[in-house]
Amino acid sequence: MLKARSTIRLADAATVHDKLCAHMTEHCAVTRAATRSTIAFEYGVAEVEVFADRLQVAVTGDDETGLSYVKMGIVYHVRAFAEPEVLDISWSGDGNGRSPAFFREMRVLRAMDVTPRMRRVVLTGEDLGRFAGEGLHVRLIFPPAGREPVWPWLGEDGCPIWPVGEDELTARVYTIRHVDLARSEVWIDILRHDGDATPGSSFAMTARPGDRVGMTGPSGRMPKAGQLLLLGDETALPAIARILEALPESARVRAVIEVAGPEEEQTLPSAAEVSIQWLHRDAPRPGAPGGLADVLDAAESLDPDVYIWAGCEFADFRRLRKRVRTDWKLPRDRHHLVAYWRKGAAGEAARADA
Repeated sequence: MLKARSTIRLADAATVHDKLCAHMTEHCAVTRAATRSTIAFEYGVAEVEVFADRLQVAVTGDDETGLSYVKMGIVYHVRAFAEPEVLDISWSGDGNGRSPAFFREMRVLRAMDVTPRMRRVVLTGEDLGRFAGEGLHVRLIFPPAGREPVWPWLGEDGCPIWPVGEDELTARVYTIRHVDLARSEVWIDILRHDGDATPGSSFAMTARPGDRVGMTGPSGRMPKAGQLLLLGDETALPAIARILEALPESARVRAVIEVAGPEEEQTLPSAAEVSIQWLHRDAPRPGAPGGLADVLDAAESLDPDVYIWAGCEFADFRRLRKRVRTDWKLPRDRHHLVAYWRKGAAGEAARADA
């Protein structure tokens, strides 16, 4: 277990702590007393003690990546809730190197089409064991064309410092489709967008053996439940495929996947008992649901043991969240909903989760 500590000086530590706890309750398990709190992230724990002019923070993680993620989670949110105050934050203890433990430089081995709109890029790199676990997502970091990559490094606050100007990098979140540790390979399936103007789509279509790309992560976790309802469009298809691939024989799954048409359907192997319903956006079948959100809207009730996982466009995400949270009042441990994209938005602005 790795440990680190920080004293964060604040003009109004109590108010910042209140905001921190209220926000993190939406995403983590938070235990709170009057002047203390424990925030359990999926990758480590933060113990926060409140004084009039400071927060005393002690963080732990199972490894350097987990420790880094806890540090970043605390620093990012404390800074946001303390604005416009400028904070000087540093850490003592483990994990104070300048090279991010969660970063890998990867090289392209090969690329191929999975369907007319889905392109698979196979990457290779060193020390990939962590990426073969339960983490679903990584960030691919694309360097500017024609320049030697300058990769991010860690500041005193434990957060990455990104190069600017001509060396500025572009990052996008993708799902790990498959990891082959024996071959040191990571497969990333990337959806081709109209015009191939987006960074990830452009990379997938032009990738050549030897091309370099950065990779950070992993983040997110595969759901663990005996009975699952999986909902997603093309952007979530790699995640659904990986979840199905990892499930045991004892699991029972219903998957509803929306794609443009039958040419975008894939074979999704699984040891579990799986029922897959494909929705065709461009040529819907008679009597089929009009979209992902209609699947839950049409359901009058839900099996008490089912876990709902969904990845989709933001409008569908909002409808699904209303159905799950407001109508059915499902507890957080029985669902995970993610907006993988949003019409008219790009990058981090396009994502949301519940």
